[in-house]
Amino acid sequence: MIVQRINAYEDSRFEPDILRQHGAFVVDGKYPCGFRILDGQTAEVYYHDYADMEEILESFRFYTGHISRFYRPDGSLLKEYPAVEVFALPLQEIQPSQFYVDRDKLSAVESFVQGPEDIVIPVMEHEGRYVSQDGHTRLYLAFQRGYEYVRAFVEKDAGGYILDFMLQAQERGVFHVADMEALSHDEYEEKWNRFCDSFFAKFEEPETGSSSAD
Repeated sequence: MIVQRINAYEDSRFEPDILRQHGAFVVDGKYPCGFRILDGQTAEVYYHDYADMEEILESFRFYTGHISRFYRPDGSLLKEYPAVEVFALPLQEIQPSQFYVDRDKLSAVESFVQGPEDIVIPVMEHEGRYVSQDGHTRLYLAFQRGYEYVRAFVEKDAGGYILDFMLQAQERGVFHVADMEALSHDEYEEKWNRFCDSFFAKFEEPETGSSSAD
């Protein structure tokens, strides 16, 4: 099973609010699956077949580990995971692991964030601070609106590259949310994708070939 997250904000297969929440996924290239986040722990799932959902749910929870209860559109419980501890975290205590923000994403996030309690991000503890692993657009919105805190949960199985990204951010002078740079969508795609491609290319196995002397 191949589960792909849709990052676009226009796709006729999904409702606009699901796209804005980044709850749109496509399974095996043809089956749309939508997640509508209802609150800090709950989401509603729209799919054609609820018999084999484990891998799809895990793909969604990779980005939203605080969501622990999933319901079908008829209100029946589909799956419940152990709840994670969510706590209030002052914005000033967060070290970003990203250094750019997409203004188009910022506009989309503005449509459903009503207050600091709507911003829930995964973090990891490091040297007395919390490193944000995801949700940087929401963090930047919190800064713009003057929120003093957001809500967070500690991700125990953090990706090993997060600390490397954090160091890259610090080398660019990004130590707080306010230090991130807001870019147009095209600029963001070009600069951030170029950085990510270059970073992960260092870990790819070099191709080995054989040559024979004549």
